[in-house]
Amino acid sequence: MISPRHILMTADTVGGVWTYAVELARGLIANGVHVSLATMGAPLSREQRSDVQFNDVQVFESSYKLEWMENPWQDVDAAGEWLLDLNDRLQPDLIHLNNYAHGKLDWRAPVLMVGHSCVYSWWRAVHGTSPTIAWMEYRRRVREGLQGADMVVGVSRSMLRELERWYGGIRASCVIYNGQRPGAYEPGTKENFVFSTGRVWDAAKNIEALDLAAPFARWPIYVAGEAQHPDGGRRSLRNVFPLGTLSGKDIRPWFARAGIYALPAVYEPFGLSVLEAALSGCALVLGDIPSLREIWGDTALFVPPSDHEALALSINLLAANRRIRKTFGTRARERARNFTIDRMVHSYLGVYPQVRARFRAAKEERTSCVS
Repeated sequence: MISPRHILMTADTVGGVWTYAVELARGLIANGVHVSLATMGAPLSREQRSDVQFNDVQVFESSYKLEWMENPWQDVDAAGEWLLDLNDRLQPDLIHLNNYAHGKLDWRAPVLMVGHSCVYSWWRAVHGTSPTIAWMEYRRRVREGLQGADMVVGVSRSMLRELERWYGGIRASCVIYNGQRPGAYEPGTKENFVFSTGRVWDAAKNIEALDLAAPFARWPIYVAGEAQHPDGGRRSLRNVFPLGTLSGKDIRPWFARAGIYALPAVYEPFGLSVLEAALSGCALVLGDIPSLREIWGDTALFVPPSDHEALALSINLLAANRRIRKTFGTRARERARNFTIDRMVHSYLGVYPQVRARFRAAKEERTSCVS
């Protein structure tokens, strides 16, 4: 089966999907695939523009709202027309969607869709209930999008299960874990502090638990991440040391120097920051949720996300014992080496022909029914 020569890929510029999309595009291009990247969510930042300064990638920029934002549907529909126009102009061999709502468009090309996260599983994890009726349109759009895709990829088995739970059966699916480039993150001289990073405004990251644990922790806790929500509102931190939003270049030394990385997440379908911390040799303290258990197994200490006292105790256990801390840091780094960009890219290159084959089979079946 032949891999596509030209892929049209969507990417949002607001969250971790950006890093994933850029690294995947870079890896695909290295394997002879041309990539057109269609961005949504917000204008590219200066750093993001720098991220895509490599050969054989075309970037088509927009500021259309994403489907999880407030009152997005007029923008989502307009973005769909824009994407179809790009499809007509570029004639790609395959569509790689990193969002859901556009899966039902009349692409006339094979569609692979990646499930990075979703509002319904996020809401259940954060609030303990189903979303309000205001999110019914989102659920309908996501369900239709998933059903319109020829193949759905989950960034973990846990994420795939959540998609099936909330939106119904998926015709074809597989799991491809995210990856990172070898050498992008390396251990440095470790220091006595705890580090964490993520969207501070996102309750799923549960930075609040770190803020509550900080007064009882032996080591200071530093947190990098955006506190301002894209739709308004701001989350304040009182007991940790907030670093604000750091660039990729600026954040690497924090990973390298941190003795402990803590992310007591209540919801984290994969956790790219955890991978970066593990590659940097940090001992990991993580929220005890299925996805993080699936990926990190016995290489981390797990705590109930709602128990900030247990979080402080786990941090203090590692802080007080250099040998245990080093053991967990080494385990995490060895595990992290399995999650490489090359492995991720070649997994997608193996799946793309299957997507194209499913698309052709469905097209032939429709033609047969019409005749």
